[in-house]
Amino acid sequence: MLPSVLLHDHLDGGLRPGTVLELAEACGYDDLPADNEHDLARWFDQKDSGSLEAYLGAFRHTIAVMQGSEALERVAYEAGHDLAADGVVYGEVRFSPPLHAPDPAGQGQVIEAVASGLRMAAEETGMRWGMIIDALRHLHDSQAVARLAMRHRHLGVVGFDIAGPEAGFPPRAHVAAFRMVRAGGLRLTIHAGESAGPHGVAFMAQAMDVCGAERIGHGIEIIRDCRIEDDEIVALGGVARRVRDRRIPLEVCPSSNLATGRLVPDQHPIGLLYRAGFNVTLSTDNRLMSSTSMSEEFDLVRKYHGFEVDDLARVTRRSLEAAFCSWEVKAELWEDAIAPAYTAAGAGLDPVWS
Repeated sequence: MLPSVLLHDHLDGGLRPGTVLELAEACGYDDLPADNEHDLARWFDQKDSGSLEAYLGAFRHTIAVMQGSEALERVAYEAGHDLAADGVVYGEVRFSPPLHAPDPAGQGQVIEAVASGLRMAAEETGMRWGMIIDALRHLHDSQAVARLAMRHRHLGVVGFDIAGPEAGFPPRAHVAAFRMVRAGGLRLTIHAGESAGPHGVAFMAQAMDVCGAERIGHGIEIIRDCRIEDDEIVALGGVARRVRDRRIPLEVCPSSNLATGRLVPDQHPIGLLYRAGFNVTLSTDNRLMSSTSMSEEFDLVRKYHGFEVDDLARVTRRSLEAAFCSWEVKAELWEDAIAPAYTAAGAGLDPVWS
């Protein structure tokens, strides 16, 4: 198992099926689609959902059982353990506090509970972590959520994002919130070009040029601004060129994209984008709904897109460079954990972080 750096993982999309059942029983939630772990895991696997909107429908069940500090702390604790067991040495976990506490007065407690669970897992596994706070792009409270994120930086909040259904909800609608977090020193990543169809390229341009995103969540629709011949990108449009030349990290989540985009694995554009020089990174998005892990995402790009160990080392280095943690943490992780493992696996790389 090779070590990895995970930039895009939703807390409410990564629960253990058994935990969903136990939390549902504890809180009296009786609307689960199955009453045993095996069948529930199969139901949550949304690989045949066919659209982002249908895929997101499964979250009503996980959110329903993630109410209250005890449940949130447990889910975060188990997420930390599951990621570490899969070789993740640094993970950024994102979530939207208003989904777990409609009353604004309780949303700080949501962040406290998640931080507590991640902190306990880190103490037991050594995995490093950060939290990204999401506002929902189809709602109108992003500035309030941005202020919430900034008030809780001391707990490990490292960034801000918008999530939810993309089509019809452009990033520029939340530019005031983005400017607020950037002025306050928080880092910024924005879901864009995941499932906006003909508007995907424009939404990525807005995220980058208008809103100041440092990273783009998913971003695979940038392929619409590329010309492809003989299974290679041979020309770039204006937005694609800016994304590539500015080295904007793309938080690509292949298994999730396959589920929401009606694609088969070899149709995913990750190989094209990587070979054309885009700053591609790998993430899971939702481990439960996509029935995946970082190891499985690595296996997917190896099997269908020709990635070798040197490519995985390069992608992992890019992920660490794009992470919202400190330079000191990056140097420690690279020199003590990541570089030695990839070197042992045959990758040629500089073992010194610089």
